[in-house]
Amino acid sequence: MSSKQQRVYEVLRRRILDGTYPPGYRLVIDALGQELGVSPMPVREAIRRLEAEHWVVYQRHAGARVAPRDAESWAEAIEALGVLEGYVTARAAPFVTEADLARLRELDALMLRDVEALDVLALTEHNEAFHRVLYERCPNRMLRREVELAAQRLSAMRSTIYFPMAGRGRSAIEEHAELIAMLEARAPADELERFAREHRLKTIAAERRSATSVA
Repeated sequence: MSSKQQRVYEVLRRRILDGTYPPGYRLVIDALGQELGVSPMPVREAIRRLEAEHWVVYQRHAGARVAPRDAESWAEAIEALGVLEGYVTARAAPFVTEADLARLRELDALMLRDVEALDVLALTEHNEAFHRVLYERCPNRMLRREVELAAQRLSAMRSTIYFPMAGRGRSAIEEHAELIAMLEARAPADELERFAREHRLKTIAAERRSATSVA
């Protein structure tokens, strides 16, 4: 990979993540090349990489655009992250330390405070930090990278998707406490994987119940 392609990739990905390029934004290769001072080739390759990571989609007669962040895309991102996190949590379990368990309890307590304060942003950040403690202990570097990308993709959707904090927030905190107890008791890997996966997937059901009640 050329240094130019890497630089263009990092710029475009950062702009997608921070919202500079919103969902549906068209990525014009020639214009981006001129702005970034490179030929079209590094831009084209960077966009292909972003497409492979599902940050970008190609649309007929429209070219490359930032991927949509609708409810269906959000559910797909949750499902992908749940499957990854389930396996990664099971792989990480033997390497979780007492300090990690203490940090997980601290983050769970912070999440409870966030729910009571109705602070969605802080709740999301502390929830992400909770899961990051676990996947950073996974010994497989490729898996760590994949789950991190999936988590970042979900995080980029947070401003466009309603989160049912009042109900799911408290349930998630209780499930975190149960997961901590399972880790501390050295529960079997298959039980940990199933619990961690279902924990994430329950967010989809909570969002759909909330959407139905609002409608």
